[in-house]
Amino acid sequence: MWDLDLAERGAERIAWAEKLMPVCRSVGAVFKRDRPLEGLRIGCCLHVTKETAVLVKVLSEGGASVALCPSNPLSTQDDVAAALSELGIQVYAYRGMPPREYYEAIGKVLSHRPHITVDDGADLTSTVHKIMHGVRDEGVAWASSVLSDPRGSCSEVFGGTEETTTGVVRLRSLETQGLLLYPVIAVNDSPTKRLFDNPIGTGQSVLDGIMRATGVLLAGKRLVVAGYGQVGSGIAMRARGLGCEVIVVEPSPVRALMAAMNGFRVTDMNEAAEVGDIFVTATGNINVIRREHFLRMRSGAILANAGHYDVEISKNDLSSISERVEKVSELVTKYVLHDGRELYLLAEGRLVNLVAAEGHPPEVMDLSFSLQALAVKYLAENRERLGRRVYVLPEEIDDAVARGKLESMGVKLESLTEEQKRYLREWRLGTS
Repeated sequence: MWDLDLAERGAERIAWAEKLMPVCRSVGAVFKRDRPLEGLRIGCCLHVTKETAVLVKVLSEGGASVALCPSNPLSTQDDVAAALSELGIQVYAYRGMPPREYYEAIGKVLSHRPHITVDDGADLTSTVHKIMHGVRDEGVAWASSVLSDPRGSCSEVFGGTEETTTGVVRLRSLETQGLLLYPVIAVNDSPTKRLFDNPIGTGQSVLDGIMRATGVLLAGKRLVVAGYGQVGSGIAMRARGLGCEVIVVEPSPVRALMAAMNGFRVTDMNEAAEVGDIFVTATGNINVIRREHFLRMRSGAILANAGHYDVEISKNDLSSISERVEKVSELVTKYVLHDGRELYLLAEGRLVNLVAAEGHPPEVMDLSFSLQALAVKYLAENRERLGRRVYVLPEEIDDAVARGKLESMGVKLESLTEEQKRYLREWRLGTS
C-alpha cells in the first residue's frame, strides 16, 4: 500500500496535469457551477495516473461520489493515489497489486453500489455482468469475497462508459449476445478520442516507455509493430520519425495495404521475427508473438506490449523454451533460451507506456477525459431513453470538445459562408 506521505508530491503532479488539460478544467468549472451529477455514485476502473486524477476531480466537482480502482495492476502512480485519498476519493489501488487484490479492489468499488461505471478495458463492467448473469470465475470470486450482497451491489448501475478498444470489443460482444444490462457509451469510438489518444498519445508514450525501460538508441533499429490499427499506426509513424526501420505485421488486408502505401515494410511475424530488434504488439488479441516466433529471434531482441492486457506476448511459451529467467531491473526481464540466446521482456508484458512510463501526455488525455466526463453527464441526463446498447457520443459533444481544445491552442477555424452552407444542402446544384 502507498504511504500518505506521498500525497504532497502527488498533488503537485496532479496540478501540473491540470495546467496542461484546459478543456477538462473548463468542463470542471461548469460541473462545479451546475452540479449535474449531484447524488450519483460513480465507480471507476482506470489507470490511476495524474491525468485520471483530473477526471476524478471533475466528476467529484459535478456532485458525484467517486470510488476508484486500477485497470492495470502495474500502472498505478502511488503518489497520485495518496493525493486523491486525501481529497476524499475512495481509492483502492497501489502499484504491483497481485491478481487477487486487483479483483478485490473491483469488489470494493462495487461495494459503493455505483450508478455509473467508468471503465478502461471493461474489467469492472464485465465483473458486474458476470455477477448478474451468474457466471463464476476466479476474478468474480475474488471480487465477490468483499461484498456482502454481490447482486445487490450491482443492481443500481444504470449506465457506463468505456475508454479503450479492448473494452469496447468486450461490450459489443455482450450486446451481440443480448446480455448487456445497461447502456454503455464507447468513448473510445468518438473521433476526438480515437484519432488523437490512440495514435498520437500511444505513439509517443510507448516509445517513451521503451526508452525509459532500456535506454537503448532507437535510431537504426528494426522495430516490428504487430497491428496497424489506430494504436499501431501511431507507434509505427513515430518510430520512423526517431530513425527506426519499421516493419508492420497485420492480418487485415486493408490495414496491411494502408501500411504498405504509407511506406512501411509489411510481412508476417515469422519473417519479421528473424530480423527485428524491438517488437511491439498492439492488436488486442492473444498470443500474437509465441513459441515459433521466439525461436526465430536474434539474441538481444526486446519485447514490449501496447495492448490493454498482458496476453499478446505469450509468457507461457517464453518460459517453456527458457533455461532460466532473470530480473535485469524492475522493468526488464531476461529470458535465457536453451540455446543461449537472450530475449528481453519489458513491463512483464503489460502496457509498456503505463508501466515503464507515465502513460499518455496530459494534453491528449485532456480530450479523452473531457469526453468521459461529458459522457457521464449524458448518461445521467438521458437514462430514461437509452436502451441496453453500446452508444457513441453525439457529434455535437465531440465537436464541442475539439473546439475547446482548438481555442486553448489559439487555432482559428474557417467559417462557411451562407452560400457555401446552402450549396452543401442542395442536391440540385452541380457543374454549370
